[in-house]
This record gives sequence, C-alpha cells and structure tokens, in this order.
Amino acid sequence: MIQVPNTLRLKVGGGGRMGAIDPAAIAKAEAALKSLSGNFAQWLNDEIGKLEAARQTVRAEGMTAATMEALYLRSHDLKGLGTTYGFPLITRLAASLCRLIDDGDKRLEAPIHLVDAHIDAIKAAVRDDIKEEDHPVGRVLVQELEARVGEALA
Repeated sequence: MIQVPNTLRLKVGGGGRMGAIDPAAIAKAEAALKSLSGNFAQWLNDEIGKLEAARQTVRAEGMTAATMEALYLRSHDLKGLGTTYGFPLITRLAASLCRLIDDGDKRLEAPIHLVDAHIDAIKAAVRDDIKEEDHPVGRVLVQELEARVGEALA
C-alpha cells in the first residue's frame, strides 16, 4: 500500500493545527460585508429584475434551451445570494426553482405555471419583507412549492 502525503493540510494551515486562519482577517471581512449591507436591497432587486427579464424572454420566445438556461442561471444566482442579502427564504425558493429546471435535458418539460409560481413567490417575499424560512407565510409557501416540484419531478 502506498501512502500519499496530505499536502492539502500544509496548504491550509499545516501540521495538523487548526485555526491557522487569522481571526483578525475574518473580523475584517465581516466588517467589510456589513459596510456593504446598505446596498443589499438594491442588489437583490437588481437580481430579481434579471430573473423577471429571463421569464419575459421565455414568454416571448418560448421554452427553448437558451431561454430556459438563462432562467436557470438567474435562479441559481439568487439561490447563492438570497441569504447573503438577508433573505434565506429567497435562497430556499430559488433552490426549489433550480431543482425544477436543473436537468438540462428535461428543462423544457418543466411546468411553466410552477416556474411562474416560484418567481412570483420570490418577488412577493421581497415586496412583503418576508426574509426568514420560519415566517408563517413563507414556510407554507416554500413547503407547497417544494412539494409541487417533487411531484413534477417524480
């Protein structure tokens, strides 16, 4: 048996000691993120605008590989940014939409009414300032959409 040396450990902090990441650097990064948080609302609205534009392109040009790919990429962006922007509910709603249209081979078969329901839910969450997944309306909405996605993919 050949033992391969673990060079990754050396690259991220070496010698088995954890905590090689400087706590001051983490604090500085968190402070920088907090200073940008005033822009989050505008950035989130910009991302939702891009998602809506992708939906309008699907409506205008039909469900094609290109239009649905663009819609998928916009929803994937929101999946990654929702929590960062203070809306974990949007992350979960966008994740559900991504799951629905994730498979490029089956993307064109996605029920468009379910795609629309996800986008409308994302927009409503921002409009009504429903940020958390445990909000009574948000919880019911996301659970229902996730259940419908599960049925559609079954």
